[in-house]
Amino acid sequence: MADKKTVTVEQIGSPLRRPQDQRQTLIGLGLNKMNRRRTLEDTPSVRGMIRKVSHLVKVVDEA
Repeated sequence: MADKKTVTVEQIGSPLRRPQDQRQTLIGLGLNKMNRRRTLEDTPSVRGMIRKVSHLVKVVDEA
């Protein structure tokens, strides 16, 4: 099970002046400051969170 799929996301947009649910989604992804990167397990729920704040993050790497 060591070959789990992962996705690395980087925050490229500011959460300022964004709805509270988008801010909470960024925190749920482990992002809350500009240019932070997180490597997360590639699951449908994580993909949904990325899609919700797609204007604030970019996918850097998919492994």
